[in-house]
Amino acid sequence: MADHNRFGKVIKLVAFTPFDSALDAVNQCNAVNRLSFLIESAMVLYLLYESASGYSLFLAHGVDEIGQNTESVRNSVADLNRFGKAVKLVAFTPFDSALDALNQCNAVSEGHMTEELRNFLELTLPKVKELKKPKFTLGVSEPKIGSHIFEVTKIPCQSNEFVLELFRGVRLHFDRFIENQKPGDLEKAQLGLGHSYSRAKVKFNVNRVDNMVIQAIFLLDTLDKDINSFSMRVREWYSWHFPELVKIINDNYLYAKVAKFIENKSELAEDKIPGLTDIVGDEDKAKEIVEAAKASMGRDLSPVDLINVKQFAQRVMDLSEYRKKLYDYLVTKMNDIAPNLAALIGEVVGARLISHAGSLTNLAKCPSSTLQILGAEKALFRALKTRGNTPKYGLIFHSSFIGRASARNKGRMARYLANKCSIASRIDCFLEKSTTAFGEKLREQVEERLDFYDKGVAPRKNLDMMKAALETVLTENTEMDVEKALTEPSVKKSKKKKSKSEVAEEVEPMAEDKPITDTIGDASEEPKSEKKKKKEKHRLEHKQDLAAESGNGLNGFNVEDGLVKKMKKKKKNMDVDDEEDLPAANEGKKKKKSKTED
Repeated sequence: MADHNRFGKVIKLVAFTPFDSALDAVNQCNAVNRLSFLIESAMVLYLLYESASGYSLFLAHGVDEIGQNTESVRNSVADLNRFGKAVKLVAFTPFDSALDALNQCNAVSEGHMTEELRNFLELTLPKVKELKKPKFTLGVSEPKIGSHIFEVTKIPCQSNEFVLELFRGVRLHFDRFIENQKPGDLEKAQLGLGHSYSRAKVKFNVNRVDNMVIQAIFLLDTLDKDINSFSMRVREWYSWHFPELVKIINDNYLYAKVAKFIENKSELAEDKIPGLTDIVGDEDKAKEIVEAAKASMGRDLSPVDLINVKQFAQRVMDLSEYRKKLYDYLVTKMNDIAPNLAALIGEVVGARLISHAGSLTNLAKCPSSTLQILGAEKALFRALKTRGNTPKYGLIFHSSFIGRASARNKGRMARYLANKCSIASRIDCFLEKSTTAFGEKLREQVEERLDFYDKGVAPRKNLDMMKAALETVLTENTEMDVEKALTEPSVKKSKKKKSKSEVAEEVEPMAEDKPITDTIGDASEEPKSEKKKKKEKHRLEHKQDLAAESGNGLNGFNVEDGLVKKMKKKKKNMDVDDEEDLPAANEGKKKKKSKTED
């Protein structure tokens, strides 16, 4: 290159165009740099597709021709000939069984990469070298699983609109890519996996279904509106006949009951005062009704009209009674689902919060600032639009704590109560065992906060209250464990008693039926005495071990006493055996002497 003559023979200038200005030169340099970056960043794109039958890996080798234009991909998806040239199947691994497919589907939905998926990717994709940028990317449908794959295997993943359009084409023509597949197999696999996946997701504790609370509180509010409107209709209808009764009885349920009892006011006399007293609960008020009926200004009604009024009053009474039963049902369900929230703010207000949030889990996810204005969304957005004052409370305004607070402290009380409600809802949502200890302690905190606002008494700290609640929960659990432990040993002890009595019964017939064996002289008696001593030592050691382990017996039964009785029985049996063995030995000696003399 230093020799100009030699270098000029090899390389010659063909053309040259100058830049118009310095700005033009900068723009041209930027364009060249951008082009070189695009050439360097062009990577091979793989697609990981999870189907109901298995994992499949596709290679999108026609991306350069398409130019990564989403519109062009969307237009080419419907045509298999065009899409098949851009995307081709590289590998496919089927699932082992329907249970394996369900487990893989659950893992993918939770953003977790299983060992089977990891092995499949490591076998089919090019290896990623350390300290080197990989020359391929993996397209996934869910960003969560993509991030987990990158964390574990260092395989770069992407999930964007362009990749999702490619997945749409793969999903549309997937049965054409897989060979040796019978028609209808993919649809059956999808249907079975869909049913099993939905069934697994729907599994829940029947006693903790917040949907029942949502439906119950909706029905309760509807019944309140209906009962009020129907009661007003009964009052207006019967007031044509007996207008003075409205001023005497204010309660809607009692008014319907009295209207059904009276029917025709002209027939009301002194003999019906006891019946009216039972309904109203006050004899003076019953006499007042009778006196008002005598001087009533109402018009007379035909028997048919009175029958219709009576039936409608009965219907209002039935609705009121059903409303009471529904309220009791709501209280029991709230104590099962959200006991701490119900203990803190009440069953009805707590159920309204759960229904407005959508579920107990959604309510637990809400911060206390959101829970404070839950139910006042219109006022909030109106205030934001007009730049006015935002609302201080929503549904929690129906709590008794807000009503008891003074006007200047209502906002503070609402903020504090929302804080405690968020804590209670999270405890109810994520605690396995249902308990009201935390809700009661939180309620005490709110009461102390009210006293602090009114009288200036310093409340206890949240840490101390939570420690006290945890101690009560632990004591309840220990009491339950102690009760179980006391019931179980009593059953085991009764079994031990039976086994000991059975052993004692078995030993006695053995001692009676034991055959008498001949012994030779005193030499055989000495080893027997040694064996007896050893057996007695073993028995004493065994007795001491049992006494040390079990100690004094439960339920009035002493283990040592039982063992002593057992030992006494065995000693008696051994003594009987010895007494039977001695005469047998003497007889044997006499026989031997007689033989020697002969």
